[in-house]
Amino acid sequence: MGTLDDERRHVERCRAGLRRMLDGARENVIVGETVAGDRYSAERLGRHLKSLAKELSEEPEGPPFFGRLDFGRDSAEHGGRAYHIGRRHITGEHGGPPVVIDWRAPVARAFYRASARDPQGVDVRRRFGWSGRTLTGFEDERLGAGEEGGSTILAAEIERPRVGPMRDIVATIQPEQDDLVRADLDTTICVQGAPGTGKTAVGLHRAAYLLYAHRRRLERAGVLVLGPNRAFLGYISAVLPALGEVDVEQTTLEGLLGAYPVRAADSAPAAAVKHDARMAEVLRRALYGRIRRPAEPAVASDGSYHWRVGEDELRRVVEDARRAGLPYGVGRERVRARVVASMRRQAEARGQTCNAAWERRIGRAVTPALDAAWPAARPEDVLCEVLSAPPEGILTDAERAAIAWPRPPRGVKAARWTPADLVLLDELACLLERPRGYGHVIVDEAQDLSPMECRAVARRSEHGSMTVLGDLAQGTTPWAARSWPEHLDLLGKPGGRIVELTTGFRVPGAVVELANRLLAALDAGVPPTRSHRSDGRLRVVRVAELEKGVVEAVREARAFEGSIGVIAADAHVEAITCALWNEGLDLGERLSVMPASTAKGLEYDHVVLAEPAAVVAAEPRGLNRLYVALTRAVSRLDVVHAQPLPAQLSRPS
Repeated sequence: MGTLDDERRHVERCRAGLRRMLDGARENVIVGETVAGDRYSAERLGRHLKSLAKELSEEPEGPPFFGRLDFGRDSAEHGGRAYHIGRRHITGEHGGPPVVIDWRAPVARAFYRASARDPQGVDVRRRFGWSGRTLTGFEDERLGAGEEGGSTILAAEIERPRVGPMRDIVATIQPEQDDLVRADLDTTICVQGAPGTGKTAVGLHRAAYLLYAHRRRLERAGVLVLGPNRAFLGYISAVLPALGEVDVEQTTLEGLLGAYPVRAADSAPAAAVKHDARMAEVLRRALYGRIRRPAEPAVASDGSYHWRVGEDELRRVVEDARRAGLPYGVGRERVRARVVASMRRQAEARGQTCNAAWERRIGRAVTPALDAAWPAARPEDVLCEVLSAPPEGILTDAERAAIAWPRPPRGVKAARWTPADLVLLDELACLLERPRGYGHVIVDEAQDLSPMECRAVARRSEHGSMTVLGDLAQGTTPWAARSWPEHLDLLGKPGGRIVELTTGFRVPGAVVELANRLLAALDAGVPPTRSHRSDGRLRVVRVAELEKGVVEAVREARAFEGSIGVIAADAHVEAITCALWNEGLDLGERLSVMPASTAKGLEYDHVVLAEPAAVVAAEPRGLNRLYVALTRAVSRLDVVHAQPLPAQLSRPS
């Protein structure tokens, strides 16, 4: 099995292996400049080799491995062998066996799935404890002998303080999480995850696993991670690079759609209408309603000749293109191509040679006739027309009035777009031309997507799969999902596999118990969370002055290790921030003041929740927002209030 000294010697072999891999990668960059057969191949090879060298040179300073599997001699595939499991594969010396196996490799699955009841050929599972880069100890579970108990190293890893960005969970993945992480690429999974169950980590680790298992396919199609806001993206930014994956696009929905600057905000009624699925038909009719029945022939001058496509033939061409259901821009170009083809046949019948330059020239000549029948369009032009005078027939008069501009802009450049308009502009852009699709899309906090936002996500995954992450109890938008099957239909993935994670590994039991009191009022239809942890602390403190109470709670929190997050209603953030600054409590990596509206998905060791009643009163789904805020604490929660608590929290547990 090996002693602690043996394992420390193995650490040195791992570090030597990483140095060899880096030296080899750098050498390959130099050699690769002379071996490629053509310019395109050279560029691709160069990018790949330089990316690998950069990735290795930026390897995190963390432990090279976190576990070890010793298989019994009767194991069919791995009899008597031992494998160290880590975040990345590390090669052995002189082509020998690897000194570390990537956690995503098939053999590593037993580290997460083996048990005393089903050892899967594993005799001993070893977990390692580290302090920085120093190996401090290990624990063995003798699964082959039927021994399996609670691991103090595993518990310490789950509960260790949170400072800075989110970390990977490769050392603590639970069997039910591993099942989701390793699901097949073609399977769409919806994870209904209670707070602290690791649903975000599952999604990110699934991205890393799929890139490992389906590298070639996903390098072509790409992987997209959509988060709810920029703060959340910053929080998760370190996870995939730490797992050796950097070629993943991570953005928000607004970032994905943000081809236009946002310079205005909608009223609540206007936003509700713009996010309604019926707007898709409003926009489709507005765009395709531009197509007109040709009233004149198409004519193109060509030297002494005039080629002509008559009205009847032109009408047939336009009607055929329209019935084909093509994107608007593609349909327009099909009409042009068929008109040019008809003229080419006429020219060839007269013995004329029609090359590519001739076709381009004639194509330009028929543009006036094309514009009359199938006009060119831009998303912003069409939306300006719709919002200036919303068409009748789909929306009610009140809904049309809600979205209508009270004073239409003088032109498209003067339009002041709102966040909801970005979704409408994207709908139009994709009616004009198909958007880029991804091989796999991971969307977090998916319960908050509107029907129109779901359509935007679905278009990016039309020929791929999704990992949909969310919690119906944490839905805070006016259009938040009430049912996952219905939401999956909107995302274009009917029949996707729905899995519930109900055991919280990050949120202490006392905090979970308090948050669970809200579930009945949320009417979300999700089961109460069960906490894996019995540690943690909850305090509810009534104060005379809110800012002073928050300052005192933060002072006390600084005596503990880990991050501190002050969460307050958006309107209270400025006053609380000023109070902390005035008392010399500087904001930084360890201390943050977070508006409740942007706290979703984040975690802090110690949370000071200021004035729950104000969080509830700030928005129509304020109780859902309070549920989110309560469950951001992973060690300690102080609820500080000057106003009476919401009834759901003040009642006895």
